[in-house]
Amino acid sequence: MKPSLISLAIATFVSGSLPLATWAAEDVAKAKQQVTQSLHRHQDAPSINYSKVTSQLPRGIRPSHYDIALTPNAQNASFSGKATITLSLLQASDSITLNATDLSFKKVRLIELKTKTQFDDAKVTLDKEAQTASFHFSKPLKKGEYKLELDYDGLIGTQAVGLFSLDYENAEGKQRALYTQFENSDARRVIPSWDEPIFKATFNLEVIVPSKQMAVSNMPVLSKTDLGNGTSLVKFGTSPKMSTYLLFLSVGDFERATVMAEGTEIGVIAKRGSLDQARYVLEESKGILREFNDYFGTRYPLPKLDNIAAPGSSQFFSAMENWGAIFTFESSILLDPSISTHANKELAFVTAAHETAHQWFGNLVTMQWWDDLWLNEGFASWMENRTMMRLHPEWLPEFNAISVREQAIGRDALATTHSVVQKIKTVDQASQAFDTITYQKGEAVIRMLENYVGADAWRDAVRAYMKKHAYSNTQSRDLWVQVEKAARKPIVAIAKDFTEQAGVPLIYVDDVVCKNGKAIVSLRQGEFSKDLPNKKPLHWRVPVVAQIAGTKIIGNTLVVNGKGSLQLPACGTVVVNAGQQGYYRTLYAPKVFAQLAQNFSQVAAIDQVGILSDSWSLGLVGQQDITAYLDLAKVTPVTASTQVWDNIAGNFASVRDILKDDTTRQKAFKQFALQRLTPIMQNLGWDAKAGEAEYISSFRTNLIGVLGSLGEPGVLAEAQRRFHLMDSDPSAAPAALRIIILSIVAENADQKTWDVLHAKAAAEKSSLIRQSLYSLLASSEDKALAQRALDLALTEEPGLTVSAGMIRQVASNHADLAFDFAIANMAKVNERVDATSRSRFFPGLGSTSTDPKMIDKLNAYANAHLDPSARRELETVIAGINYRIKVRQERMPAIRVWLDSQAK
Repeated sequence: MKPSLISLAIATFVSGSLPLATWAAEDVAKAKQQVTQSLHRHQDAPSINYSKVTSQLPRGIRPSHYDIALTPNAQNASFSGKATITLSLLQASDSITLNATDLSFKKVRLIELKTKTQFDDAKVTLDKEAQTASFHFSKPLKKGEYKLELDYDGLIGTQAVGLFSLDYENAEGKQRALYTQFENSDARRVIPSWDEPIFKATFNLEVIVPSKQMAVSNMPVLSKTDLGNGTSLVKFGTSPKMSTYLLFLSVGDFERATVMAEGTEIGVIAKRGSLDQARYVLEESKGILREFNDYFGTRYPLPKLDNIAAPGSSQFFSAMENWGAIFTFESSILLDPSISTHANKELAFVTAAHETAHQWFGNLVTMQWWDDLWLNEGFASWMENRTMMRLHPEWLPEFNAISVREQAIGRDALATTHSVVQKIKTVDQASQAFDTITYQKGEAVIRMLENYVGADAWRDAVRAYMKKHAYSNTQSRDLWVQVEKAARKPIVAIAKDFTEQAGVPLIYVDDVVCKNGKAIVSLRQGEFSKDLPNKKPLHWRVPVVAQIAGTKIIGNTLVVNGKGSLQLPACGTVVVNAGQQGYYRTLYAPKVFAQLAQNFSQVAAIDQVGILSDSWSLGLVGQQDITAYLDLAKVTPVTASTQVWDNIAGNFASVRDILKDDTTRQKAFKQFALQRLTPIMQNLGWDAKAGEAEYISSFRTNLIGVLGSLGEPGVLAEAQRRFHLMDSDPSAAPAALRIIILSIVAENADQKTWDVLHAKAAAEKSSLIRQSLYSLLASSEDKALAQRALDLALTEEPGLTVSAGMIRQVASNHADLAFDFAIANMAKVNERVDATSRSRFFPGLGSTSTDPKMIDKLNAYANAHLDPSARRELETVIAGINYRIKVRQERMPAIRVWLDSQAK
């Protein structure tokens, strides 16, 4: 699953012509043959000791196959279902308990397969809190094989959980499409099932749908039979053995395009009229699949791999890796020619790569329980960036590693953090496990460990892991055993340090001594903490890499028991964590840092960004003078890399926020920041130059945004000029600039301009663009206009899945306003937020606050509405507020002194 990425930008169009897929007779025959071949591949999986695996269900029953028949009624928001489940009863019992939520049962029948004995007298007990249904029989059930037949009814929701509908408009008027979202624990809303990762089974799915609509599932369509009443019965091929959360169904007025690659039919599916916007991902998917088939050493086992694009959004996720049928919201995968950026092109690529990587890490091999969710998500995140490095090195994806590390450390350095491998007990806890630690820290740790053991050994270990555990479930140790075997060096202990204990190592570079032509680097390990400065450091075994700046001279060591040293065969300026692969902060002793700052131009760009990131974060917590960062930013040459200037521009915006309560110093800092950034903008220009690298487009957009937030008059005026011309002169707002222009205008809008933007949003027919325009309406700095956006969010106009994003957008500028509004209108807001996201959504609205009173509000909300097991996000938000208050109190004096010294 890809976590939700709320982005106002929309993507790039890639031309090309691909045929629409049709379910011709030869396609059906080929699908049947491929399905049969697929099913023969997965019968022999490693045995698992089920008694040692976490479960919320009674032990003693194991399902092996589901026959599912669904009849959705989209207009009535309901469905009827039939499930026939083949299962093994491992011990005698008089009842069967499985997961079921919001289902009502009309018929229950149990058949013993050996004797054909039928049990039709089941008493049904529903436990809403436990999300289970229990079937109690009057006679005891013996060990053996059974079929459980269930007829039931369920609900179709409007948010992305279970079976849900998404409404949109096209040239023919209002349309409604159906989709499913089952991860982490919502298959039980559609299928009575053993809805836990360990209970893998095969699935046969059939569905009755309107004849003119397309039905999509994990496997190809085997048959489509006209029922004569405007509906058809669609049957899909038998799935591989898989966990319930990977099953998928979608029904709607769709189009499909396909290509063949690596013996697999790759498809993209989108609502009618928007298929061309998916062709970029279709083409890129060929190279992605080729890379993964080679890397994993196990070929993709299903006959087809679809990417399904859906209108709307979720506050929880942007894409889901259903096996053979990846679901993605349009904003993360479609590229519109009228309002596109390079950033969205990269987003579409990494989303496809992430979800395709899950077809192995997650689908083929699945974690035993949500404790090891990172085996799915951390690895898919790591693979997405690795694949970009392989297929698009021109985008400089190596710099993404620093961004990933910074996101992870930002969360991991708070006292409310948790380990990568975490203890999960409840459904709410499982939902909250999809977070920065699982994704970004998981990815960063994998990157460091791969660098430590070597890329070839790591790949060999992954291949062995896939081969051994295909169609089965694992824990983290299963992977570490394979890595240690392939690398022939200790790795288990290092991996355990970084995945089974929380927190961030801090590597002190105490001294660098040049002796006999060699640099001897003295190292010490502590812990980087944002809110526990006197915390006793934990111990990690830390792989450390160092380099002499401007050379290829590299050395490495493992810091163990808190101390270490490293020797380089030459003297010079030493860079620790060279290449930025390590998951730790680096703090240089003052004289070592002074040499580094003096020779900063000799340092590779990626290490310049890493050093700046460390310096900024260490300055915020007071472990280094924060003005050291400002001194570096002051002397950075205009010719420095765009990535360096991107870092500086972003942190300048943060300094402006720190000085919010000191208008005199804030004005002085804005003047300093503009003196540094305006020449960069002048050199860059608003319009792309012929032959410039694609990534320059993203930097230009970011820089314009920061200059706009700093109130740079030229940028504000140019944005307004282009805004007024964009409808009559398309060249005034080319696709790459359209959203940033609208963003600056919306942020600074008066009532008249807001009304113009509102009219544009209401008239827009493209669901992709429409969603972005409504989000922009919520970005105004004017409190009255922000209130109008909140009021609008609770109407039917924006769309039920867009409204929550508008409320969250308002919160970015007006935390108290948005939070108070959401609490006052909780019933209506809950209708617009995924059920699995509510324990995170409401606390998240207060996450930008620096007011201690917000903490009281959050605690009041938690006491009234949150179970104690679902408070992790709330506690993290409160820790973040306290940290920002602390930064303002403790860092502002040094920044004031520094600013005053610049004026002299």
